[in-house]
Amino acid sequence: MSAPQRVGTAADLSPGKVVGVGRYAVGNANGRYFAVTRKCRHLGADLAGGNIDENGCLVCPWHHSAYDVGTGRMVRGPQGNYAKVPGLDFLYRMLTRVLPLGRKPVTERDGELYLGS
Repeated sequence: MSAPQRVGTAADLSPGKVVGVGRYAVGNANGRYFAVTRKCRHLGADLAGGNIDENGCLVCPWHHSAYDVGTGRMVRGPQGNYAKVPGLDFLYRMLTRVLPLGRKPVTERDGELYLGS
């Protein structure tokens, strides 16, 4: 088992912010810290470049798919021209029921955030 990986200070990860830490996108969704694997299930965009929407979901920077950060499941499929493809949204949402984004706990100790326990 590996040692917890430092993310940074809690003050630096304000609500709505997402950063990349190794293979994880780490963020603050309305005061709840999360870490999910960085690659979007659609075309592999780096989710660390995404943002948090009003529902606390992580939104892909490329095609605006949205992920529930608690489960790793896609809750909205690719948007733009991709949204016009019949069944594509359903396909990706079902894919992430079987293969959700990986998740890792984020812990806070003395104002510092760490991946792992």
